[in-house]
Amino acid sequence: MAELFLSGVAEIFQIRVLIIIFLGVIAGILAGLIPGFTVTMAIVLTLPLTFGLDPVAGVAAMIGVLVGGMSGGLITAALLGIPGTPSSVATTFDAFPMAQKGQPGKALSIGIWASFLSSIVSLVLLISIAPQIANIALMFGPWEMFSLIVAALTIIASVTGDSILKGLIAGLFGMLIATVGADPIIGVSRYSFDIDALRAGIPFLVVLIGMFAISRILVSVEKSEMEKDFEKKQQEKIDGIQFVLKPKETFMAVVRKPANLIRSSAIGAIIGAIPGAGGSIANIIAYDQAKKWSKTPKKFGTGHEEGVVASEAGNNSTVGGDLIPTIALGIPGSAVTAVLLSALMVHGISPGPLLISNEPNIVGGMFLAFLVASFFMLITQFLGIKYFVKVTEIPTHILVPVILVLCVIGTFVLNNRVTDLYLLFFIGLAGYFFAKYKFALAPIIIGVILGPIAEVNLRRAFMSDPEWTLFFTRPISMVFLVLAVLSVVITIWQTKRMNSK
Repeated sequence: MAELFLSGVAEIFQIRVLIIIFLGVIAGILAGLIPGFTVTMAIVLTLPLTFGLDPVAGVAAMIGVLVGGMSGGLITAALLGIPGTPSSVATTFDAFPMAQKGQPGKALSIGIWASFLSSIVSLVLLISIAPQIANIALMFGPWEMFSLIVAALTIIASVTGDSILKGLIAGLFGMLIATVGADPIIGVSRYSFDIDALRAGIPFLVVLIGMFAISRILVSVEKSEMEKDFEKKQQEKIDGIQFVLKPKETFMAVVRKPANLIRSSAIGAIIGAIPGAGGSIANIIAYDQAKKWSKTPKKFGTGHEEGVVASEAGNNSTVGGDLIPTIALGIPGSAVTAVLLSALMVHGISPGPLLISNEPNIVGGMFLAFLVASFFMLITQFLGIKYFVKVTEIPTHILVPVILVLCVIGTFVLNNRVTDLYLLFFIGLAGYFFAKYKFALAPIIIGVILGPIAEVNLRRAFMSDPEWTLFFTRPISMVFLVLAVLSVVITIWQTKRMNSK
């Protein structure tokens, strides 16, 4: 571990990189506190800005956005009762009532401390577990890698979205997008239909921006005036709020019950490590478990400190957990880390089990960037929270055109191709209809990332030995396939059970 950290010190502790992380944290907080604009969207918009940076600085910037964004949702959740991000839903249960009782500063301060301390806990888990998993993964052949990715795809499809079928369709759609363009083994053009724009394939970035930014813009434009008026009235309430943060007092309130903090952080880290899960699930499960283990469960929902700690610790610790499969296996645990993987690939770095051994400076840099971003988040939130809330007053009709322009510029500068802009429009339109009909967008991105890896390993396996039973006779491969089946079966059972209630 020490070697990894030391290799990352020279990369991160430069004035230029520290400023980049700091700006990333601020950008993430701003994105997180605006309802409707997700952390994933903020990271997608950040990616084009990192093209001119070295890989470590670029990924560090996005980790800053990620850490800041996960804590930014706390602000609107506490002050308005509107979660800025899905991962702050449970925060509204107790932080908002606490603010309504005249203690908004206390609610925010407890949430900030819980976010920071849980990030440290998940970082410890990350640096302890990721290298061990990567060492085991080095023993994998193409059979094991293919089976692992099959298992990851089934988990992703089953835990995102309200419907298993819709999750699977979304994942398959992403894999279909990934097959467009040149064949990865023999280079033959596939599914291009003699259209020049498709012969070179559909770039990751176009899919990411189209799915998560353009589709979101179209949804925002479609929102009714009544909803806008309601949100405006809610935002106007902020003007009269007085902040009394009391950092020392609230710090003691958080650490006074370490079991709640550690349990919620562990839940967030474990759920974050499951591909497809994330903060939106972790914060609710952590809150639920805190209530079940609490000696005062009846206070939950009335502005209880334990509820705020559980929710914020649960969602922020998913960042470290999410990075475990990303760094150790090259499998994104969420749409956010899918963007991080895309950033590495754009910079010419191949993610996977060999990343830690081949690029220790990058992995060490990611660990340190996470640590530095957590400290920056703590300081920035305490010093700037009075000013951050002003962002919620910016009208949507101003934000939408600005973000649209950033999307177009970001897409164009990737390859300097006008055809990418046409693809962006069509992908965005497809994303809009997927969102409109309640399809989760994350499986699409995961399908785009994992689909080609699954295809290449499947073909390599058959090129090495045409015997298909090897997928079932090799022990590790068999374990992954059994996990894939169990994942689908358990999810179907859980869905039926929930529907029957």
